[in-house]
Amino acid sequence: MVLTGAGISAESGLKTFRDSDGLWEGHSIDDVATPMAWERNPGLVLEFYNQRRRQGIDAEPNAAHRILAELEQHFDVQIITQNVDNLHEKAGSTHVLHLHGELMKARSTKDPSLVYDLKSWSLNLGDTCELGSQLRPHIVWFYEDVPAIREAAEIASEADICLVVGTSLVVYPAAGLVDYVPRSAPVFVVDPNAPTVSRKNVVYVKEKATVGMEKMREVLMKSV
Repeated sequence: MVLTGAGISAESGLKTFRDSDGLWEGHSIDDVATPMAWERNPGLVLEFYNQRRRQGIDAEPNAAHRILAELEQHFDVQIITQNVDNLHEKAGSTHVLHLHGELMKARSTKDPSLVYDLKSWSLNLGDTCELGSQLRPHIVWFYEDVPAIREAAEIASEADICLVVGTSLVVYPAAGLVDYVPRSAPVFVVDPNAPTVSRKNVVYVKEKATVGMEKMREVLMKSV
């Protein structure tokens, strides 16, 4: 199991979730990433995610993404990502569970099960689903449930090895997934500011994702 966060995508030019001043690309989270923001000003929310999509379309996977994809040749690699970009898929990973939604998808505001792939970066007021209701970003906003968390917990509970790459482990419920990993499984935490995991059998690799995953590839391949 691999749990990834914003740090792995930062080296592909995508900014981490929010800056130290609490803003995300100059916007308050409360203005662009909550159900209340959507009710208050859907046009602003749509434009915000349009800009994120424009950035994401041009972004390319980095060495850390590619190493995780290559490891599928030797391991059953199950990626659980907090990221909404598609860089893991671009790199070739085939088992990716997005906890917080996917930037290149939209969903119906009337029936959440109606999810559509977006062909371009643009999603606007007046773009509707087959039921005639407005489409919204397929993103899990603050104060919303995380539908995929149960599946993620099941994956974690069956892990033989756990990698945590580029995440501060402060956003829940994702941060709690490590607690589901069997106590017999080694946990490797790859991050320059590696968060402390309160369990035994943890190895900290205090490097950025690309450098840390190069080291992890060497460690893992020794077991093949």
